[in-house]
Amino acid sequence: MSQHIPFGFSSTASEVLSGIDLTEKTMIVTGGASGIGIETVKSLASAGASVTIAARCVGVAEEVAEALRKNTGNEKIDVRPLDLSDLRSVRTFVADWDKPLHALINNAGIMALPELERSPEGSEMQFATNFLGHFALTLGLRPHLARAQGARVVSVSSTGSLFGPVFWDDPHFRFMPYDPHLAYAQSKTACILLSIGIKDRWISDGIVSNALNPGAIATNLQRHTGGLRTPEHLRKTPEQGASTSVLLAGSPLVEGVNGRYFDHCQEAPLVAQRPEGKLEGVAPYALDSDNAHRLWGMAADIVGDAKGGAIGPRHF
Repeated sequence: MSQHIPFGFSSTASEVLSGIDLTEKTMIVTGGASGIGIETVKSLASAGASVTIAARCVGVAEEVAEALRKNTGNEKIDVRPLDLSDLRSVRTFVADWDKPLHALINNAGIMALPELERSPEGSEMQFATNFLGHFALTLGLRPHLARAQGARVVSVSSTGSLFGPVFWDDPHFRFMPYDPHLAYAQSKTACILLSIGIKDRWISDGIVSNALNPGAIATNLQRHTGGLRTPEHLRKTPEQGASTSVLLAGSPLVEGVNGRYFDHCQEAPLVAQRPEGKLEGVAPYALDSDNAHRLWGMAADIVGDAKGGAIGPRHF
């Protein structure tokens, strides 16, 4: 990537989008009513974008949307119901969408569920919510992304991806003893591999896709872990945590960048092993095209389309 990006660890989402006009853009932010999702929606809307908050708890999301309309002066913030763990909900969301889509920010997530839970389809819940639901949503919206002629798909991953690859033979913990953190790690590695799969398959549609680590931010995401344990000086505010998401969704600085993993608004280095202490970088298994191809096939089988093409209402 040749263009210099003048942002880093402390940059905020509003700083990243300062002076950028997104008035003609339509975007979706999953989980846009909590945590860094709120700041992501706020910054995109402040830049003029039409933003849809896709959320499970519609009532709460409507309250957030109303507050953001007042805060940003942008009335083009709406809410649509979406439960990523339930493919029927994803199917309904996709069927109801009828506009060109310039950016899809796959932001929603759950972390470290203490007990093994399964989706209605029987998938391990973190894999189902963090990855499979987003996979199905992204495939279903592909025609609308293509219509935008230059759309971006942004997947929020985590340094959790450094703790484990995809467990090909047992992704749903039917044999292995369930481990909350390994399940989370697998799901976040899968989010990165989704971007690699899109890069390898959808370039002819003008769609690019990148993944990111937002950083350590104290949000409801850590409710099952006893709270954020990252040292204070390595933590970010939600405004800082949303910076890399909005960079990849709306900044001209990353125009055409595809299949990369970002951290602190910069492309992250490939690491040979998990670093001790300060976690940073991306594992080779998370950027591997063969892994991405294998995961795409697995996920397509699970969500009901073994060919891996666009998923619409008839394919679930």
